[in-house]
Amino acid sequence: MKKILKVVENNRSNSWVRFGNFIIDRVVVYLFFLAFGFFASLTYEILGTEFFINIALELSSVNKFMDILITTTVYFLYVFLMEYFTKGRTIGKYITGSKVISTDGTQPTLQDYFIRNISRFVPFDALSFLGGGNGWHDSWSDTRVIHIKNYKAELQAKSEIESIGAKEIA
Repeated sequence: MKKILKVVENNRSNSWVRFGNFIIDRVVVYLFFLAFGFFASLTYEILGTEFFINIALELSSVNKFMDILITTTVYFLYVFLMEYFTKGRTIGKYITGSKVISTDGTQPTLQDYFIRNISRFVPFDALSFLGGGNGWHDSWSDTRVIHIKNYKAELQAKSEIESIGAKEIA
């Protein structure tokens, strides 16, 4: 278990921001499927390639369970890869000015991002936010979603306070 810094806890994004992140990222995933369908239709009409249109037709005829499984898997890959390669951000987090950070203030590791995102498969993970606490995927991965500007401002203020009285070398 990592140390929990007060500055990280003080600047956690609120539940509404986190809900907004979720909605925006879900819309992005649905737009991905829409874009794939458009791409499949375009390649079929222009190039006569049936490969992508066959995949799109197959996806459109799956049962409800497979639909949920495929969509959840694509959502998992989207969030996991986006958070890892953009150092804690998805499109939703970019829009809301938030990001994922470890509880000790460091950048999460690949393992932290994986634990964080695989934990979302636990049934009722979304309900773990009721009561204003951290979600299971935050607690189990020792991560938090923070408001970046507030976090940096508090770090800057602490740095300035600590530097008072220190000798300056010219």
